[in-house]
Amino acid sequence: MSYISVIIGVLLLLNTYPLLVSEDLVFRSKATTLQASVSVMVNSLSGLDRLTEENVTTAMSVVEETGLSRILVTDSAGRVLYDTRETGANVGDYALYTEIVQALMGEDAFSCTYKGAAFRSRASSPVLYQNQIIGAVYAYEYDTEQAALLADLQSNLLRLSGIVGVVVLLLSLLLSKALTLKISLLLTAIREVREGAYSHRAEIKGRDEIAQIGHEFNSLTDRLQSTENVRRRFVSDASHELKTPLAAIRLLSDSILQTDNIDPETTREFVSDIGREAERLGRITEDLLRLTRLDSGVLEPGTVVDVLPVLEQAMRMMSLVAQEKGVDLTYSASEGCTVLAAKDEIHQVIYNLTDNAVKYTPPGGAVQVSLSRESGEVVLTVADNGVGIPEADLPRIFERFYRVDKARSREAGGTGLGLSIVSDTVKRRGGTVEAANRTGGGSVFTVRWPRMEGGEGS
Repeated sequence: MSYISVIIGVLLLLNTYPLLVSEDLVFRSKATTLQASVSVMVNSLSGLDRLTEENVTTAMSVVEETGLSRILVTDSAGRVLYDTRETGANVGDYALYTEIVQALMGEDAFSCTYKGAAFRSRASSPVLYQNQIIGAVYAYEYDTEQAALLADLQSNLLRLSGIVGVVVLLLSLLLSKALTLKISLLLTAIREVREGAYSHRAEIKGRDEIAQIGHEFNSLTDRLQSTENVRRRFVSDASHELKTPLAAIRLLSDSILQTDNIDPETTREFVSDIGREAERLGRITEDLLRLTRLDSGVLEPGTVVDVLPVLEQAMRMMSLVAQEKGVDLTYSASEGCTVLAAKDEIHQVIYNLTDNAVKYTPPGGAVQVSLSRESGEVVLTVADNGVGIPEADLPRIFERFYRVDKARSREAGGTGLGLSIVSDTVKRRGGTVEAANRTGGGSVFTVRWPRMEGGEGS
């Protein structure tokens, strides 16, 4: 409606303003020409001391033909002395037209009207002799030619407005249909996605704003679909991971309960297995809770922490595990490696990466951990000389519950969440983590944090 109102306003302006301007131009032209003609007649009468029918007729006979519709000359009392109207001349009568009255009062008068397909123009001026008003000259023009031109202009404007109106109406219908179709497609897509159909896309063509909104909507839907797929996979994997130790605990407990005269050694073995599965269940639950906190954005307020003491503490804990498995664990570190984080987060990152390297390094292998500063960053690397990671698995190594070798991972006691926790923890503090294979065999994990000035002591 706003658009149509604007168009109607423009059309009204198109049909009124040019006509008003043209009328005004004609009025000005009439005022100039008609008053000029009256001035000529007044000059021809200005030499007379008084006006009579005879001397006025004689004086007016030498005035050139002006093409005016009527000319009147009156004396100072307003009695008509000269009238060019062929029939019904008013000579001898009194003509008290408004313009004549104004002229007898010493003023020049002019008026013009446009009515009935004609311009009606009237002008009058006083006739003076020795600064005394002795009469008045009145001229009247009835012009249909310029009125016809103005009428033709009005007709042309009406036709043009009609054409413009029809074109605008058709364009409005087409644009409205195209616009409403795009909006309808977008609304349909929104409803589909709201109902859970995350694969639905809004097929909106073009480059206008609605099409751009459709493209943004599709991008948002892509992210929603990816998030939903990750959520479903996470729930499925989590359920599977939790179900496995629960099934083992139930099987072992049922075996104890249903076996008569079971010997103490077997009972002790079954109970030990139940304990290991319970510990595994606890680790999975703890990792899930930790990931939930990371997903919710709940972070412990960061402080400037010196990583070296945390690294030394983690190495003391992991050295016993490495010795038990026969893996050579060494580390090197530089001082002044300070980052904005929490001590527990840094310990979790170092411990998970080192524990992962020790678990998947065969006996006799080696794990090297290094901490250094590089151009405004604190860099932690954990390298081993194990079997490495298949290239196809490298892009997915930080996904939740993703395992390169599932059977071997479960035997090692892994939950499939450690690397995900490392990745999410580091990224939320503005850092990065990468995994790669070493040239001589094995893998290396590199963590980079923004370095901060200052720090806490050990």
